[in-house]
Amino acid sequence: MNAVLKIFLSMSVSGGLLILALLLGKRFLKNKISRQWQYYIWLVVVLRLLLPFGPEVNLMGKAYQAIDQAISQAAPLPQQPPQTISGGNLIPVVGAEQHNPADDAVAARPFQDIGTTLVNHVWLIWLVAALGLLIRKITIYQGFVRYIKAGLTPVSGMEQLDELSIVAEQSGIKKPIELCVNPLVSSPLLIGFFHPCIVLPSADIPKKDFRYIVLHELTHYKRQDMFYKWLVQITVCLHWFNPLVHLMNWEITKACEFSCDEAVLVKMGSNSAQDYGKTLLDAMAAVGRYKENFGTVTLSGNKKLLKERINAIMNFKKKSTVTRLLTGLLTLCLMFGSAFIGVYPVAAAATEHTTSNPQANMGKGLTQEKRSTNSREQAERYYKADSLPLFEITFPQLDEKTQKEWLERLYTNEDFAFFSVAVRWLDTNTALFTDFAEKAYADEEMAFFSTLTDCMGEAELELWLDRALEDGNWAFQSILFDKLNRGEEFGGLKEKQEKEWAEAQAAEYQAVGITMDGKDYYYAGQLVNIFLDIRPNKSFYTLNMNPKGTVNIKIVRDANNKITAVAYMSDAEVTELLGDMGDNDDN
Repeated sequence: MNAVLKIFLSMSVSGGLLILALLLGKRFLKNKISRQWQYYIWLVVVLRLLLPFGPEVNLMGKAYQAIDQAISQAAPLPQQPPQTISGGNLIPVVGAEQHNPADDAVAARPFQDIGTTLVNHVWLIWLVAALGLLIRKITIYQGFVRYIKAGLTPVSGMEQLDELSIVAEQSGIKKPIELCVNPLVSSPLLIGFFHPCIVLPSADIPKKDFRYIVLHELTHYKRQDMFYKWLVQITVCLHWFNPLVHLMNWEITKACEFSCDEAVLVKMGSNSAQDYGKTLLDAMAAVGRYKENFGTVTLSGNKKLLKERINAIMNFKKKSTVTRLLTGLLTLCLMFGSAFIGVYPVAAAATEHTTSNPQANMGKGLTQEKRSTNSREQAERYYKADSLPLFEITFPQLDEKTQKEWLERLYTNEDFAFFSVAVRWLDTNTALFTDFAEKAYADEEMAFFSTLTDCMGEAELELWLDRALEDGNWAFQSILFDKLNRGEEFGGLKEKQEKEWAEAQAAEYQAVGITMDGKDYYYAGQLVNIFLDIRPNKSFYTLNMNPKGTVNIKIVRDANNKITAVAYMSDAEVTELLGDMGDNDDN
């Protein structure tokens, strides 16, 4: 069996066992464990289904090893050819029928070849089906979004917009959230990954109901439920043949709404359960005008779940400390179980071609040089095929010199995805981290530098931060402060630096007769219309415009950034500047 297929099937079987365990546990712990835990615990299963990694010794590895041994023992030994003497003449067996076993082998060979080919290429069937399902889901979702956006009308009522802002602020959401109306939707929903929009079926919603609706959808957004849903959809596409994965998808969909209801009640208080339940019933009454899309998060969901959701809302109680401890214990048990079940070992898959070869078992194995050559060829093949998972499996088998060559190639090609995967598999003691960090810092490649810092210790991060502070490199300071969990310190430092720069700039202008009043500039007692200050090498510039001004001036600087003169702009310069600004606006 193909090694990659073994790994993937072991992932599917492992995930299936975990699904069964959770479904069994749900029967006994449904009302005793928080809905939030019942929602997020599925992430352990999803990761088991997606990540081909596990302990070297695990249940799946032992199972496949036993299967391989059974197959090898059951396989018939190859027929020995007729013995020959030195002259090449056959030695017949007296009294035996003259029968050549090779004839049977030749007759059976075509069927064996066909079977072997099918087994070795069955992964192509899986891959085509998985890609087809994923493309279909993406296409359906894009069509759904276009359908919704086509009928959107922004809400103009200030009362509702103010209420949305208040609830968003209370929920700790700083990003602007659009509020629109589309009469074609059945119930309130949230669309948009990076530009979220709450869509209402009507703007005529009571104030109390509106607050519950907005809080529900903002809870979905804050928890990034849409990303979670799509992660599950990708998992379903990859494991399309596993019915337990489809069952998991349904359970996660239900758990998403239950946990969101719970989060709303935790925030609003249990005394709001009745009002919130009524809001849910009102939303459910409109369901049926069209089918909800799997890629969105809604208030209503499925009518079949209404009774169960209402019961959960009415019986809502905050969980005790004992329940929290039990939840933590169950989480640890499931994570341990996930590791224990494991998957077919990646290392075994990488060397399967040697152990499955009868000649390798009977004679000498491949030399280290040969294995290295094979790994290089595999890495090249997987990279050209844009197969990131297979490239990730192969990269750790390469020697350090070849790894360096690959990193240089990926860096030059600006292939961040493959580069970030490769970096994670570098030896912790290698100098490649430092070499490429220096390169990325010098080239101001923040994305590459950031993924390299993920593999650095705190001491090394501190050294890099000192360097960035000395260089005045704000962009890299931001990355390093974030990696060190000192984001607030960076914000304060940046604010201080900006204030000091502004003060120094004002003093510099004053020295050449330019004064400032707020954002307005004055020169020779006159209000400036256009103020232009371009720094050397056009690194950045200051441009201010006040139509009430009467003069247009520009700052003249030398190569050392020192002001040498203040000059009045000619009409031609003004026309050119305004023309350039018009071109930029058009673009």
